[in-house]
Amino acid sequence: MRQTKRVTIKDVAEEAGVSAQTVSRVINDRPDVSDETRAHVQNIINRLGYSPNILARSLIQGRSNTLGVVGYGLEYFGSAGVLTGIERKTNEFGFSLLLSLLDQFQPARVDHILKELLSRQVEGIIWAVPGQVPTFHWLTEKFERMNVPVVFLNKEQTNEHVIVAMNNQLGGRLATEHLLQQGYRRIGIITGPHDWWEAQERELGWRKAMQEAGHADLEMLRVVGDWSAASGEVGLHTLHAKAPDLEAVFASNDQMALGALQAARRIGLRVPQDLGIVGFDDIPEAAYFSPPLTTVRQNLKALGALAVEQIKNMIATRQNDEEFNARIDWVDPSLIIRKSSSRV
Repeated sequence: MRQTKRVTIKDVAEEAGVSAQTVSRVINDRPDVSDETRAHVQNIINRLGYSPNILARSLIQGRSNTLGVVGYGLEYFGSAGVLTGIERKTNEFGFSLLLSLLDQFQPARVDHILKELLSRQVEGIIWAVPGQVPTFHWLTEKFERMNVPVVFLNKEQTNEHVIVAMNNQLGGRLATEHLLQQGYRRIGIITGPHDWWEAQERELGWRKAMQEAGHADLEMLRVVGDWSAASGEVGLHTLHAKAPDLEAVFASNDQMALGALQAARRIGLRVPQDLGIVGFDDIPEAAYFSPPLTTVRQNLKALGALAVEQIKNMIATRQNDEEFNARIDWVDPSLIIRKSSSRV
């Protein structure tokens, strides 16, 4: 079988009638090339099917142009959406992506993943793992020793890290205030596992909205779930037993809201007439629940894209021998109103 010769940058330059340096400038999107020349060279590149040798370019530049991403739990709706946003923005910026999935919260496993990423000479790391993992006291020190820029996703604000986070507290407040505006008063919560930062923040938004509305006996209106539909079903049964005068429920994700809808039917409560229900996530199926679910929509792709933008800025800052400052950038969610809470 005859092997096709790889098109080189010299082939492109010869065909275009320009220097190899000019072709290189076009490939690297340098500003010192006229629009006419850029378009001409790009046409030749497309016609010849030239693709840059990324490995060779990395060796010349002394850079890997690779980002490491540590993710967790692709079975969770949020994780998959965030990784999609990361992948798209990474491609846009011309980075390669190394994805490692943390399947269990064990120091040895974290050590192995980080060593693998460092061995591949990644230029930065996006830590896209739920907020519970940094409870390992050794994690912050470990990243400092690695001397690689790191962006954390959905982690509590500190004075040490660059963080990109969904404003979960705002989401919890939006859900609760909407139920209050609909005329519901006794509003319970089925919260997620309390060692997840996201669950803590969503609950805090519920608490603040309820307290501002004059409610004090909030423990009677709170149960803990595990993000599953089954825990949402059990949660509503538990809430109804604790507070028979319950009027509405904020479930901290849509799966638990689905379980709560099932429990309401079994108890004999009509939604939304007898019981209002609001979820969190806006999974694709939420609009097809019975009744369609009011929920808090997270812009997960925007969250992932913003993380890549921040790590790119950190890499550029590092190359200029400058220090980057700790900061947190918030992505705001929005409320999607459907039938499950529309009583007024």
